[in-house]
This record gives sequence, C-alpha cells and structure tokens, in this order.
Amino acid sequence: MDAGVFEQWVQRSLRSVELALEQWVPASAPAGLGEAMRYAVLDGGKRLRPLLVMAACEAVQGEAEAALRAACAVELIHAYSLVHDDMPCMDNDVLRRGKPTVHVAFGEAQAMLAGDAMQALAFEVLTPDSGVEPALQAKLCALLARSAGHAGMAGGQAIDLASVGLQLDEQSLRDMHRRKTGVLLQASVLMGAACGASTPKSWQALSDYGAAIGLAFQVVDDILDVTQDSQVLGKTAGKDQDANKPTYVSVLGLEEAKAYACRLRDEAHRALNASGLANTAWLSLLADKVVEREN
Repeated sequence: MDAGVFEQWVQRSLRSVELALEQWVPASAPAGLGEAMRYAVLDGGKRLRPLLVMAACEAVQGEAEAALRAACAVELIHAYSLVHDDMPCMDNDVLRRGKPTVHVAFGEAQAMLAGDAMQALAFEVLTPDSGVEPALQAKLCALLARSAGHAGMAGGQAIDLASVGLQLDEQSLRDMHRRKTGVLLQASVLMGAACGASTPKSWQALSDYGAAIGLAFQVVDDILDVTQDSQVLGKTAGKDQDANKPTYVSVLGLEEAKAYACRLRDEAHRALNASGLANTAWLSLLADKVVEREN
C-alpha cells in the first residue's frame, strides 16, 4: 500500500471527525462549560481511536454514519479521561496536547464538570433519533460503556493509582495497562466492526488485533516517556518515572520494551491475516503507526 494513499485516507478521516466534533460539542453549554469541553477535545491529539473505528468499519464494509458517530463518541470518552487523569487528585499534570491542562486553564471544578459532560455527550452522540438503527446504537453503547468502566479504563486507572511505589511483575503490569489503555483501543476496533457484518471468526480476529495494538500503544508510551522531551510529546516527559510508577521500561528494560512492542505489532498483523477480511490495509498500517510513532 502506497504511504501517500494511506496518508490521504488518514487526513480525509480526520477532517470528518473534526467537523463532526466541532458540530456536536456545544459552545453554548452554560457558565463557560462549553468552552472547557471544546478546549479539551478539539484541535489536538492523534485521534488514533477514531481512525481505528473508521478503518475497522471499512474492513467490514459498514455504515459510515454510524462509524463517524462511534469515532466521535470514543474520542469524547478518551478526552474526558485525560481531563480527569491530569487533575491534582490523580496524575497532577500541567501539560496535555502541547497546552495547559484543562484544570490549569479553567480550574479544577470546571475541569471535573467538563469531563463529566463529555462522557455523557459520548452516549448522546451514539443515540440519534434517526440514521442509526436502535439495535446498533445499543451495541455501540454497550461496547463503549464496558471499555470505559470498572472492567476497563476506570478500573485500570484505579490499579495505576494503587501501584505507585510498588514493584509489579509483568503480568500485573499487563493487566493494568490492558484495562487502562488497551480496552478502549480494542473497543474502538470492535465499534467499527459492529457497524458492518462480521463472522465470529473475523470478529475474534479484530478483537485480537485490538488487544495487541492496545497493549503496544502503552508499551510505546512508556518508551517515549523516557526517550523524548516534553515539547515532542506534548505532555510532561518523565512523569511516570518521577512519580515512581511501574512501567514497561522499569520492568523489562528499554531494549526489551522496544522488542516487545514490535512483537505485539507482529501479533496484530497475524490477527488481521487470520480475519478472512479483504480490506484490512488501513488497520495494518495503523498498527505500524502505533509502534513507529514519536509522540
């Protein structure tokens, strides 16, 4: 696949997501809340999760409108999680996506409310009055809710906070990051797949693909935290090390962590090859992008 063709697809998909978010995230929410919400989610971030939704939808020849709504919903959940994670009661960070974090720019109370409102908006976006069949709405809501709740992102963050200063083994670290980061990335793939027709075989293969790149993303995050500076990352570099948090670099070492990320990428490719789906080029290239990224 020509890299230029892939980049054209990425830019086209990102434009669709940005325009939809611009439309659906309200500037008119009361008392400055809309401004804080838009600050948190617009004009920033890699948008990997929306791209995974749209690539998986294309792989199963699914419904574009449903996939766009799913892409925006998962990005709203991701953005809300970043707002809350950055707050003083959690990671206490001051830089996100190259600009001051929401609680620094708007105050802690407004940041908390902006996160709450974006979480609710995600499910509003998934449930329009028309254009998406009710059964599909329900499936998308269930996939997103499970990935964001106690069994997924929130549970992983709880483990993360409880693990500061502890020595975790690789299995415990994998479980924490599978929940905190991996499950939402996996859900992004499955939400895209839900927009079309999947066989049990292809659904399982896409689930395996999502699990592999979800973990690879976190492994690379841990690597970049110690190899890049804050300007490149758009967030505070070295934060996990300074906070004495267990990471893949601290548990495996830098070179083994790099090798593990590559093995996970290869695992993702094998899953796609086993899917029986013909149109998985975008998913394959996104797996490469996850491991090769520099921020």
